[in-house]
Amino acid sequence: MEEEDRIEESSRVRLRGRTFSGGGVNESRWVDGSEVDSESPPLSLFDDNEAKEGYGSLRRRLVKKPKRVDSFDVEAMEIAGTHGHHPKDISTWRTLALAFQTLGVVYGDMGTSPLYVFSDVFSKVKIESEVDILGALSLVMYTIALLPLVKYVFVVLKANDNGEGGTFALYSLICRYAKVNMLPNRQPADEQISSFRLKLPTPELERALSIKETLERRSSLKTLLLLLVLMGTSMVIGDGILTPAISVMSAVSGLQGAVKGFDTTAVVVFSIVILVALFSIQQFGTSKVGFSFAPALALWFFSLGSIGIYNLVKYDITVIKAVNPAYIYFFFKKNSKDAWSALGGCILCITGAEAMFADLGHFSVPAIQIAFTFVVFPCLLLAYMGQAAFLMKYPESSDRIFYDSVLESLFWPVFVIATLAAMIASQAMISATFSCVKQSMALGCFPRMKIIHTSRKLMGQIYIPVINWFLMIMCVVVVSIFRSTTDIANAYGIAEVGVMLVTTTLVTLVMLLIWQTNLFMALCFPLVFGSIELIYFSAVLSKVLEGGWLPLVFASFFLSVMYIWNYGSVLKYQSEVREKISMDFMLELGSTLGTVRTPGIGLLYNELVHGIPSIFGQFLLSLPAIHSTIVFVCIKYVPIPVVPQEERFLFRRVCPKDYHMFRCIARYGYKDIRKEDHHAFEQLLVQSLENFLRKEAQELALESGLQEMDLDSVSVSSRDYSTRDVPDNEELKVPLMLGTRSEEAETSNSEAASAALPSSIMSSEIDPSLEYELSAFREAIDSGFTYFLAHGDVRAKKNSFFLKKLVINYLYAFLRRNCRAGAANMSVPHMNILQVGMTYMV
Repeated sequence: MEEEDRIEESSRVRLRGRTFSGGGVNESRWVDGSEVDSESPPLSLFDDNEAKEGYGSLRRRLVKKPKRVDSFDVEAMEIAGTHGHHPKDISTWRTLALAFQTLGVVYGDMGTSPLYVFSDVFSKVKIESEVDILGALSLVMYTIALLPLVKYVFVVLKANDNGEGGTFALYSLICRYAKVNMLPNRQPADEQISSFRLKLPTPELERALSIKETLERRSSLKTLLLLLVLMGTSMVIGDGILTPAISVMSAVSGLQGAVKGFDTTAVVVFSIVILVALFSIQQFGTSKVGFSFAPALALWFFSLGSIGIYNLVKYDITVIKAVNPAYIYFFFKKNSKDAWSALGGCILCITGAEAMFADLGHFSVPAIQIAFTFVVFPCLLLAYMGQAAFLMKYPESSDRIFYDSVLESLFWPVFVIATLAAMIASQAMISATFSCVKQSMALGCFPRMKIIHTSRKLMGQIYIPVINWFLMIMCVVVVSIFRSTTDIANAYGIAEVGVMLVTTTLVTLVMLLIWQTNLFMALCFPLVFGSIELIYFSAVLSKVLEGGWLPLVFASFFLSVMYIWNYGSVLKYQSEVREKISMDFMLELGSTLGTVRTPGIGLLYNELVHGIPSIFGQFLLSLPAIHSTIVFVCIKYVPIPVVPQEERFLFRRVCPKDYHMFRCIARYGYKDIRKEDHHAFEQLLVQSLENFLRKEAQELALESGLQEMDLDSVSVSSRDYSTRDVPDNEELKVPLMLGTRSEEAETSNSEAASAALPSSIMSSEIDPSLEYELSAFREAIDSGFTYFLAHGDVRAKKNSFFLKKLVINYLYAFLRRNCRAGAANMSVPHMNILQVGMTYMV
């Protein structure tokens, strides 16, 4: 990759061919949220020998430069972690209530697997002796015990991102500890968000830092990691297509033996009707999923356990001896190649295991662990053992094993519950697909689409119309083409095992990089579980020609869309960074910017977190006048689930004071909802900017006062500055928007500050320059807001490779033309918009 493709954005300006650092903090650090209060002094303060021997290379890689106070580049928000979001202790009853709700959201997919697992397994292996039945049962039992129970419940659930789970949650967690995000817009101030929560170093720090630096240094590893995450996400979306198809068809197929003349065509038609109804009601929202569906799934699991116990006692209780894993060996020895093929059906018993991790954000780790350990796991084991006992006496019933093993008098109640459970299982995967798409959009890996939030209380309840109708059409196509649950099951296994392999890889990286686990234990995880999953993956890959090609096509399609969008977005961002307007040019223009300044506030939306975007020059050339106050607004997503409202905005001043130009960075997490309309956003921005101006004046007054008092030692060590010598500095670091703080706390802070500051600094007179700027700012507010939107296109250079031209000039351009427009995505009013187009050659 060329050197120009490795641009990382920093606060630098180009002056006549020379490069000057804009100060600030641009060294990486390894820090816990509680450590933000105390910053380490620079290495230059230590003796040379101490720097080389006492601290060594590890210290140099962990040290952070002290904050530079600069009136032209003042951080308005330095969150010191004093109001971090610590999880409250959840009572036992609350945990049990959450565990009950998980039945309706998390375990619907896995709970419906007894409908089709044994029928698929024994479509590959003919039942000729008890070894076939006991071997298959033993395979199912140990698959459930090892992968969902041991791997997910006891290991993977702990690798959550501040309570959020899923593939993108793991990726964002890794992005916090290593600069592997393809967009180079990371800022040191992001680490001071209270929910960032980085862990302190451990004795395995050397190995973790080595992995961190290797990931950051090699762009090929960054790309490989991104492709791995996108592949896992694509597989989850594929599950959102296949789960409704196989679950609904499996439930409806029970009517074939109970209703005369109900053939395969009737099953297909009835299944399509249910699927269309299921996707049609998505627009009404799923805000009551937990309480509405949990009782139905609880009844379903109770039915599974009861039917299993009945069959076990009535037909053959000796199938319990399948707990002996030797029957797995006998099963493979007897059936060899057919047994290997049957693994593709066996893996279906843990479909939806990934949902335990993906849906973690709506519940808690103990709740999911309790529900699976004490309800789901025993009920599934009883169901499979009961079916095995029934097959011992009626081996010819393997095609319809579930419904044949149900008492005839209970058929219709069980059929209704099974159909309802299948719809609930489908609902869970549809919601998970919506969440995955939203997270990928937030991290710049999916084209912008319209997102409808269906609940005002639960931020995870969303609806994406385009994705919903696409899933519906694909489900109908799958059911119409395959017309059999066996063929759909062949496709289903590849998607399920593919997601598990991605999770295993990412969790291993988390163990080495973040948890810094013992090397032997960290390697045992992928060796044990990765080996099992690879065995299953090799088995399901053998079904490619029998339907397994379908998830591969889906995954390849979504992977291509997401990677092309990310690739084009990164090239566009790098072009904007390279073509930033130099400060030299701005200073030559003067405070009038070479045009007429009229009252009003201009909000210029761009993606840069540093520097002046080149599109601003196009506005200066195109417009006869420019507003008296200019704010460069950057909507930025940081790799955490949620950014607290009081830490949302970050302000900087751009150019000298008389330019009246500012930068506003609005930070959001990948689970955040942008609820505010343009009126609310304008109000928040105005309040924040006014607070910024006041706090900037206070900080400058404090700085000048301290210099007069000859406190040079305070400015040398930012550690002493922030913790001992000047306790009022904490008042300067409070967030601009105090959504949760009380007025009493503000009063106590101001009193403490007054007591600590010298009388020469605490003057009762208002700074004349501040008063003038505030009055000009209020006059600009009265004149109204105008939104400047940049329509930036990227085109490949003429000497670029053919593939790059194809991707950028056609595929990425097609996605940009058909994704959601910037005005709608930014929630800005159409009446006050000015747009300018610009093309970047990459």
